[in-house]
Amino acid sequence: MPAESTYVIVGASLAGAKAAETLRAEGFDGNIVLLGEEDERPYERPPLSKGYLLGKEDRSTIFVHEEGWYAENGVDLRLGVRVTALDPGAKQVSLADGGTVDYDRVLLATGAFPRRLNAPGADLDGIMYLRRVGDSERLQAALRGVGQVVTVGAGWIGLEVTAAAREAGCEVTVVEPELVALHRQLGPELGAVFTDLHKEHGVVFRFRESVTEFRGSGGKVNGVVTSSGAVLPADLVVVGIGAIPATGLASDAGLDVGNGVIVDAGLRASAPSVFAAGDVANAYHPLYRKHVRVEHWANALNGGPAAAKSMLGQGVSYDAVPYFYSDQYDLGMEAAGLPEPDTYDQVVYRGDLAGREFVAFWLSDGMVMAGMNVNVWDVNDDIQALIRSRRRVAEARLADLSVAIPDL
Repeated sequence: MPAESTYVIVGASLAGAKAAETLRAEGFDGNIVLLGEEDERPYERPPLSKGYLLGKEDRSTIFVHEEGWYAENGVDLRLGVRVTALDPGAKQVSLADGGTVDYDRVLLATGAFPRRLNAPGADLDGIMYLRRVGDSERLQAALRGVGQVVTVGAGWIGLEVTAAAREAGCEVTVVEPELVALHRQLGPELGAVFTDLHKEHGVVFRFRESVTEFRGSGGKVNGVVTSSGAVLPADLVVVGIGAIPATGLASDAGLDVGNGVIVDAGLRASAPSVFAAGDVANAYHPLYRKHVRVEHWANALNGGPAAAKSMLGQGVSYDAVPYFYSDQYDLGMEAAGLPEPDTYDQVVYRGDLAGREFVAFWLSDGMVMAGMNVNVWDVNDDIQALIRSRRRVAEARLADLSVAIPDL
């Protein structure tokens, strides 16, 4: 592309910032305009429910780049700017202030937003969602001054917030419609491991129940009514019931959308010169031979650079094995692959399941589809290599600690 070309990145997110970094690293010397709706420069989200929420990490550690990096690298970072429309035909984005930005190529890195719980009383003060840095800071402050916390949803965000609340000395009740925690993410067996972990730390679970009403006084929540009719006292409620990809711009522009912006393995959308990466992208995955949308940190970290290279015309086939991690109390874990209920028929363990020091493998027809190491370290790269190999492995060898994972 000629030097006067302009590449626009919509979303000053981890994916967006890493895309800008990669464009410069790959030699692009045209204009880069990075548009962010938030007032904060790009930051990473995992600390918001982990170390930063717990007060163990300084605010400065969450940002992708130092404040001066953008100007030093010729990236036009515009914060507090909302993009209202994308016109692929005119190659232009429209801004809320009435301005427009023309582009030669555009990357959508708009992320996702929390799924809201629609129940009577949902607008009461004291009902919180966690997505942005300001949410984390408000939640951290709120946890210091309350006694009873109700967490709605036993997914990753819900459990990490629950762990933070217990460490802050709060009493916590978790309301979850499934049979165990993380049922949809990990299945019943591994979900039970995390359920027991939290129970040992004093968390009360109400499984097979959902929230039907929030009650309050003086405009502030003080109770949660569940589908069983129970009324749970609540000084604070944290809702973590999933996220919805921010596809509004793409949909209004006529792009193919379905559980995210539909993109190919090169992260190209259905309109010319439009790309998508991060939480918002539903990308064709060569390894799994289907479209996959991954909301985890590593996908933004790796997807942004992949999209940047694709924007530059490089041959890109984005096939990173999905990866995520979590820290709860004294349990640390990493997971690779897609441990979804419809992708496996067996779970095999190696190590001490009861002592929470083990590796779990999800298998389909003898092939490892996903793996998770719990309080076992320096093995995730080997697990990813095993997933990539698509080899059938005997259950006994997977479980045998005397057989090193690379030898599988």
